[in-house]
Amino acid sequence: MSTENGANTNGATSNGTRNLEHLIPKERGLYYDGAFHDHKDGELKEIVSPIDGKVITKISFAGAEDTVRALEAAENAFESWAAVPTLEKCALVRKAAQVIRDHADELAQLDSWNIGSPVSIMRAEVEYAAINLDLFAGFAPAVTGDTHRLNEEMFHYTVHEPLGVVARVVAYNHPLLMVIVKLITPILVGNTVVLKAAEQAPLSALRAIELVGPIFPKGVVNVLAGGVACGQTLSSHPIVKKITLVGSAPIGRLIAKSSAETLKLNVFELGGKNALVAYPDADIEKLVDGIVAGMNWGWCGQSCSSTTRVFLHESLHDKVLKLAVEKINLTHKPGDPLDPKTTMGTLVDLKAVARVKKYIEIGKSEGATLVTGGHAPEGAPENSCQMLPTIFADVKSEMRIAQEEIFGPVMCVLKWSDETKLWKDVNSVEYGLTGAVYSANLTTAQKAVKKMEAGYIWVNTSSHHYPGIPFGGYKQSGKGREHSLAELYDMTQVKAVHVCLQ
Repeated sequence: MSTENGANTNGATSNGTRNLEHLIPKERGLYYDGAFHDHKDGELKEIVSPIDGKVITKISFAGAEDTVRALEAAENAFESWAAVPTLEKCALVRKAAQVIRDHADELAQLDSWNIGSPVSIMRAEVEYAAINLDLFAGFAPAVTGDTHRLNEEMFHYTVHEPLGVVARVVAYNHPLLMVIVKLITPILVGNTVVLKAAEQAPLSALRAIELVGPIFPKGVVNVLAGGVACGQTLSSHPIVKKITLVGSAPIGRLIAKSSAETLKLNVFELGGKNALVAYPDADIEKLVDGIVAGMNWGWCGQSCSSTTRVFLHESLHDKVLKLAVEKINLTHKPGDPLDPKTTMGTLVDLKAVARVKKYIEIGKSEGATLVTGGHAPEGAPENSCQMLPTIFADVKSEMRIAQEEIFGPVMCVLKWSDETKLWKDVNSVEYGLTGAVYSANLTTAQKAVKKMEAGYIWVNTSSHHYPGIPFGGYKQSGKGREHSLAELYDMTQVKAVHVCLQ
């Protein structure tokens, strides 16, 4: 038996034991001007869980008219919000951080149900979101200008002023984390925000705005679920002064073209085809741990920063490959994402499953050796989007599986011997988001860091992200940097003032 919104009411879930209906946001409309609204020219869309293929609920998706209404609400709120003292803004953001912490368990479960990532990982992401809010609330008073004394009669000073309305478009793989951090950081320096949640994963965005929306004056924070019409309106409308994206390179190019007409500022965090490079003197145990962690198997490989290409020196290739495969298959087994013991979740939907399967067949046809995985686990629930960890060996750099972003649990292992060719292969892809280098010799490692064309690099570790450290990519992996004090500065414009004292 189901309710009108599609929620299961008989107490059963994918494992037949839990009733999750209480997690569904009570409001399923579009949040702008301090309230939820039914769509005007949008549509009602089903949100399906990848755990079992069942409809969770139906929610409003914004059309162009809906999006403009949200933008106008943000524009109307801008002047008064910009005038609020910084420390008052910071206090509100800290309050929002605590509210998120207070509801961490339900938000984690909702994300897990919506996208199929393990609930334990989603719980950690909720806490990381709150940590970032506290961090940026501390950063905000540090956004200051400069003074320049030219002589006794005059001086210059600069001030940083907000841009206006900022549009944020986020991805599905870290739903609550991205929504909260992207929504809140621009308002600390006086902007107002309209955020488009990911099409596949809007539920925690709705619940989060139910919780934190009332903390802020109406129009300051606005959240829409939406598809193409919403995104096109955000990227082209003159009210928007800056638009940022976490997503794919093709979508980034479309937004860049659409926003060029109004000369919007852009920050893009796009795809990755990241390399982990192991030198002959690498610590084997740390290297194996890094290979396992770097692929982000818990998220089923759905991470732009995953080190999906592993370059092993020929002297350690066979041993490390064997150990890595053993550890991956031991520690990362797909299961019920809502079980706290599960270490690997599902792909986000059946389209993602089809894409990953296509690349697995491409890898086979190109001559790579399928070492493990390549299919769903035995006994996976019907309509589940589970996929085993998949590893290809004997991969050549020119193969499509080594060049194109798969965005799934597929890792390519390449053997190297000549360092000059190694770096040609490492940097041959169009992306440059993250990378990792393993060597016991820090001189070797630092020289490797200089050679690697990527914006965020780990040495003798992988996968970890630290609050306050700038994150962003080289080449087609995007432009601009976020997650640091620099992000707040980039949410402002500089005004220079000349003062004559006589």
